[in-house]
Amino acid sequence: MSSSASAGAQWTKRSYGFVEWFRPGEYDRAEQLLPDILASGATYLRTHLSWAEYLAPGGSEWFDWLIPRLGRDIDLLPCIHYTPPSMSRTGRASGAPRELKAYADFVDHVLTRYGRSFSHIELWNEPNNLLDWDWRDDADFLLFSEMVGGAAYWAKHRGFKPVLGGPCPFDPYWLNLMGERGVLGVVDAVGFHGFPGTWDSEEGTWGGWDMHLGEMRKILDRFNPQAQIWITETGYSTWRSDEMEQARRFMKALKVKADRMYWYSWQDVAPDVPVQEGLWFDPRHYHLGAVTHDNQPKLLARLLLEGGVERLERVASLATPHVATGAAPIVVTGGSGFIGSNVARSYLEDGEDVIILDNLGRSGVDQNLAWLTEHYGPRVHPVLADVRDLRSIEAAFADAKAVFHFAAQTAVTASLVHPIDDFETNARGTINVLEAVRKSEKRAPVIFASTNKVYGALEDIQMLEMGDRYVPSDRKIRDYGIGEDRPINFCTPYGCSKGVADQYVLDYAKSFDLPAAVLRMSCIYGPRQFGTEDQGWVAHFLIRALLGQNISIYGNGKQVRDILHVDDAVAAYRALLSSIGSVNGRAFNLGGGPHNTVSILSVLREIETLIGRPLQTQFGDWRRGDQYFFVADTRGLEKELGWKAEVHWRKGIRHLADWLVQNRLGDGSVALEKQKVLA
Repeated sequence: MSSSASAGAQWTKRSYGFVEWFRPGEYDRAEQLLPDILASGATYLRTHLSWAEYLAPGGSEWFDWLIPRLGRDIDLLPCIHYTPPSMSRTGRASGAPRELKAYADFVDHVLTRYGRSFSHIELWNEPNNLLDWDWRDDADFLLFSEMVGGAAYWAKHRGFKPVLGGPCPFDPYWLNLMGERGVLGVVDAVGFHGFPGTWDSEEGTWGGWDMHLGEMRKILDRFNPQAQIWITETGYSTWRSDEMEQARRFMKALKVKADRMYWYSWQDVAPDVPVQEGLWFDPRHYHLGAVTHDNQPKLLARLLLEGGVERLERVASLATPHVATGAAPIVVTGGSGFIGSNVARSYLEDGEDVIILDNLGRSGVDQNLAWLTEHYGPRVHPVLADVRDLRSIEAAFADAKAVFHFAAQTAVTASLVHPIDDFETNARGTINVLEAVRKSEKRAPVIFASTNKVYGALEDIQMLEMGDRYVPSDRKIRDYGIGEDRPINFCTPYGCSKGVADQYVLDYAKSFDLPAAVLRMSCIYGPRQFGTEDQGWVAHFLIRALLGQNISIYGNGKQVRDILHVDDAVAAYRALLSSIGSVNGRAFNLGGGPHNTVSILSVLREIETLIGRPLQTQFGDWRRGDQYFFVADTRGLEKELGWKAEVHWRKGIRHLADWLVQNRLGDGSVALEKQKVLA
């Protein structure tokens, strides 16, 4: 079989690996990451075995643990590089060793000591990059060729397969020189490094995978036709929060006709770690991972962990259909989410074109997008981008006739753990949307989804504990709820970020004459909701109950909310847009109101009635910023728009339970049993 055919055969298997450098002493980090890398479906792992670190105090003990540990569970490629400064001609780790044979001797030592842990061994990293190989003292690469050629020859003699480190940026003249010097003749594979779309230095020289790998193949065919091409480093930095683009780039690299593909990297570099000398402050270096530095999955990792390449391909293949010239679409940011997808559906039913702008960051929401696309076809226009990245979203608003802004980080708990991310999404993301609309010629009305959390914890309201719930001692609040005249009092990072966004939307109506209005929502529930413990508690309780799982309650369960069915919420959003001329610059409370007031305990009792058996519950500590009571006074919305909540909460919960059984939980035995009960 020819090498080209071999590459094609390997490509069809769609195997891939990750690059992950571990620093001495990172035992816990290695143990933490390896199971996730394996769970992602990766077959290979590339890591470095630093010659300089090995000879430093404690180095041999570190690699004695690391290499066998990694090689035990995954196909390992160790990259041997960095000269010990005491042995370097320049005194730097990037310098050639004074005795070139010393590198081959060290490779021989590594093969003897760890050879049972791998079959291939990579010889140096990015040799044409000044930070890895100081070619100023080896301008014609004679020293490098002799050093690596001798090491490769000996590794091959011992039955191992040497891989020549990939140049970065790619340089066909350098590779041809390695052929003329005899290096290509003694290696089994040659690495290729390419990061299309990430580095400015690559923009002017990048000609595409086919062109560059084609150049490689021609050179290899002259000197060693059997040598394989390995993409030993490729990746895409999410420094502008474009996680969907990272997922797309991964899929594209996976389909390239190379024998192996290693994605750089699995985990972001921690912000306090210098990547390389002189590169500390380039943010792109710190966002190349599939997970964040604190191990939160980005879209790429989440999709791989949920369903491997097949799931990633389904999502990454969602393209942006062309919106016809002259069309005036409605833009729904967060349009794959719960409320967003329901609003989008309502306008699609009317025959409107709808742009769904979403980063698919929340697990499962791609199913909502797939459903919309399946049912409404070419009138659904997915724009898979992140509102934090102004450059990537501006075009989506150019011809919009209306904008519904739902894209947000929605959990108080997440905001307490990652307050900066919460701010970037909710506050900066909203500014980006407003600016994109303001710059467009049509200056479409913006309807913003705010939250009752802008009123704070409401700690000044005296509460009475009555039966299964808290009620305010103030008769007016008890009868009507919290009105818009209540002073805003942000609490928790989530309340702050949404409150800031809320105020910016209202101010853009004043400062820039941009048509805009705000709905401060209470608890919305209904079909297409992915309820979790952190957000969407009604759906979360139903899902857990229908699956026969335990339900956790934070606090005593006597917290009171006015829950609103999503059909009523959609009606409110549509009514607000229709009356934007009279409500411009105003905020309204949106909830179920006094007639749909429930305590957590009362909802649990209703769910027990629905499923016909007791629930398994456990109680925990109160959550920070949790309101004892919130019921929206919706009289302003009712008076201004003629809107009112139509779906009673008991009927709405039954409707949601029916939908969950039929659309989400039908393959669970408890759910199937429940389906008969609901019927």
